[in-house]
Order: sequence, then C-alpha cells, then structure tokens
Amino acid sequence: MTKITWLGHAAFELQFDGGEVLILDPWIEGNPAYPKNHLIERVDAIALSHGHADHAGGVLPLARKFAPKLIAIFEVASFFEKKGVKNTIGINKGGTVDLGFVKLTMTHALHSSALQDGDELVYGGEAAGYIITQKDGRRAYFAGDTTVFLDMSLIADLYQPEIAFLPIGDHYTMGPHEAAHAARLLKVKKVIPMHYGTFPVLTGRPEDLAAKLEKDGVEVWTLQQGEPVQW
Repeated sequence: MTKITWLGHAAFELQFDGGEVLILDPWIEGNPAYPKNHLIERVDAIALSHGHADHAGGVLPLARKFAPKLIAIFEVASFFEKKGVKNTIGINKGGTVDLGFVKLTMTHALHSSALQDGDELVYGGEAAGYIITQKDGRRAYFAGDTTVFLDMSLIADLYQPEIAFLPIGDHYTMGPHEAAHAARLLKVKKVIPMHYGTFPVLTGRPEDLAAKLEKDGVEVWTLQQGEPVQW
C-alpha cells in the first residue's frame, strides 16, 4: 500500500512499500495550508507539474537536504540545474521515467508556467501532469494545475487511472463544475481534490464537487492536511 499525505494546496507526500518517498509539487515555506509540525524526513524524488512558486517553491531546500531526483519538464529541470540542483531529469509530455519504486509518465495540462528568478519571471516551458504507476500496476493521475480538456479521455484510454488528483479551487484552475466533467472523462473511481482553500480567491470546495458527481458513482476523497491515508 502507498501512503498519501496531503501537504496543503497541491503538494503531496507519497511513501511506497519500500519506504521511498515521492514529493509532488512541494510548497512548504509560505504555504498557509502546510500542516503545522509536519516533518519531511526522506525524499527520494520530486515531481513538478510546472514552475509556479506555489508548486516549486520547496524544491531548493528539499534538494539541498536530501539530494533527490528531480523530474520536471525540460525547461524547469534546466532552470533548477543552473541553481545547483543535482540529479535533475528533464522530460516532456509522453515520456516515462522509471524510478524503480514507481513510474512517472508526463501528460498534458492546460495552464501557464514560469519560474521566479529574483525579480524576474523566467519561461518555464509548458505545464504538465503525471500518471503515477505503482509496482502492482495501479495508476493515479496527478493533474497539476489545469482546466478540463477533452484529451483527458485519452488519458483514460491509455492508462486507466483509478484515482485522480484534481484542482478544484477555480480562478487559477478549474472549479468543481469543470473538475466533475474531468472526472467523468477520466473514468476514475475516486477524486482527491486539491488546490483549494489556500487563498480566499480559491472558492471551489470538495462538497460542491461531490454533489456534482453524486449520480456518477465517483467518490470524492477529501484529505486532511498532514493526515496520511492508504492507497
């Protein structure tokens, strides 16, 4: 079983059977939704969906402390390599990285991407998502920041994920209305909502998503920050 811990916003800690830890979109310092007193004690790999600070802000401190592999779209990986991060793996959409304890396949997303470099914003390639494939073959889809797009049906056909991590906050990503349609296109059994409640402008809520998916038989799996669940 894989242990999933929501770290607030779009950040997650996944711990696999062998103890290996994958961090998705780390944002720790400055994240008002980060669980108090939660300590990250091991990081084997970090996967970034895009370069915005609320998704990549934790890369440098985690890289300095744990020297994990960093998986990101080519431009973002190159940016962090220039900042001294070791073990960067720059890939692009459709590419797969086998980390031994898990496989990551980069998928499409509809969003912007940039990196903060001092007072400047640096081009960050395109935003992306990931298919997370466990050793037993089970798959999850981490959407990153996106709105709904029709090719989510291709993700369903190609990978058959059983769980989808979907943003629901609205304003910067899709809200519950669009996320419900995304869940239907993806044909998933469960949705883990993310990217909501961190700021007042992110008004989408899990209960709104659950109401829209009630007749579709899709479970909305609402996590609490810092409280691990088993998948």
